[in-house]
Parts: sequence; C-alpha cells; structure tokens
Amino acid sequence: MREAPVTPNGDRIRWVELPGAEPARLHLHGLGASSPVYFAAAAAHPLLTGRRSLLLDLLGFGISDRPADFDYTLEAHADAVAAAVAAAGLDRVEVVGHSMGGAVAIVLAHRNPGLVSRLLLVDANLDPIDPGRRRIGSSGIASYTEVEFLAGGREEVARRVGPFWWSTMRLAGPEALYRSAVHLARGSEPPMRELLLGLDLPRTFLHPEGEEPAGAEGLRAAGVRVVEVPDCGHNIMLDNPDGFAVAAARALGAG
Repeated sequence: MREAPVTPNGDRIRWVELPGAEPARLHLHGLGASSPVYFAAAAAHPLLTGRRSLLLDLLGFGISDRPADFDYTLEAHADAVAAAVAAAGLDRVEVVGHSMGGAVAIVLAHRNPGLVSRLLLVDANLDPIDPGRRRIGSSGIASYTEVEFLAGGREEVARRVGPFWWSTMRLAGPEALYRSAVHLARGSEPPMRELLLGLDLPRTFLHPEGEEPAGAEGLRAAGVRVVEVPDCGHNIMLDNPDGFAVAAARALGAG
C-alpha cells in the first residue's frame, strides 16, 4: 500500500500498487466501492498484467482518509487524484474509471491536459441524475438532506443496496458518501458528457450488452468507441472478467 497527502490538512489518499512497465494505469472505483476490491482481478488478468497499476481509493472511501470537512465534488475528487498521481512520480497515466470513477476520470482529464493518455470508462456516469428516494445509488442517497442521511438515512441505504455493495460502502465516511452522491447526481460543470466530447485523447466507453448509453451516436461521432460487453451488469469487470479484459486490452492498446 502507498499513500500521499492531497489536502492542505494532510488528508491522505491510499492505493495498492502493482509493479510493471509504464505508462502506468490508474484505476478509479465507483460510489461506495474500493479499487483494490473491484479491480484486482482485472489488473492481474493475463491480457492486462505487466503495467504499473495504481488501484486507488478516492478520498473518503476504502483505505483512504475520510475527512468530514472535504466537499467531495467531482472537481475536488479529481484534484485530489491528480495530487496523488504527482506524488507517485507520474506525469502521464492511462485511466480506467468505473461508474462515478469514470465521471471523476473525465474531470481529471479535462482539468489536467496531458496527464491522461487514454481513458477507459466502465459504464460511467455522463449526465446529471434526478434524485429519487426509492432508488439505490447516487440518486437515492441524494434524495436525503445531509442531516437526514447522517441521522438514519445511511442505515436505510444499507438495507436497500444489499450485502455485496454494502461490504465496501460501509467503509466510506458518511459525509463522503453523501456529498459524493449529491455531486455525482448534479454532475460537473460543464456536464461530464460535454467534457468527454471535448477531450483530445483515445476514449472508450464499455457498457453491458443491450444497455447502450444514452446519446451513443453522439459519442461515436466525437470519436468515443462505444463497446458492449456480454454476460454482465453494471459491474462489468466483476461479472465477466474475461470479457472485460478483452475489451479493455483493445481499448488500452494491450492486446
């Protein structure tokens, strides 16, 4: 495990690092997840191994610090990640971002021209989401006020999301989970989709078979490869590791 301070208060991001060749590959997890849990098998897959790989937990999640005074916007997450990447001695990385991690990756690339050499989005958030109290995920969490969430909403969310997701979500700081969900539902400014279309680098969007993202033709027109992966749901790399590895290797030039 490695770590680096990323805020003026010294709050630390931590990551699990696998040795290998550069350019390094940075993995960013989704809301309530953890990169070592969600990406370890993918990073070690024969089609993807051999690269220096950083399985990084966003501030507030997993093994990273959980400051209660951080605002957890997508932009703040991206800036914290950029600080961690610099502390790792890297000035160029390929980025694999799942769900919210994909949204953070887009903002990271936009705010740090030249830092991201390739971008692989794994069923990532591209647009704002209307809050809905009976949904799970960011929109459901965002339907609470922060006071409501901290006073009992977190426990209600735990019952809705189920034991697998909760196994890593329970590690998140309550403020981190709530504020990250709210800002993910609101989206970046400009929205992630607009930022993605404007990036001048190789970009691929993976999605489950039969669940093409909204606006897919617009993505393709802007040069984003839109690739479906069979036999999986939202957690593509966990549901179909081999299918994910094949698609990711093609996107990242590793196969």
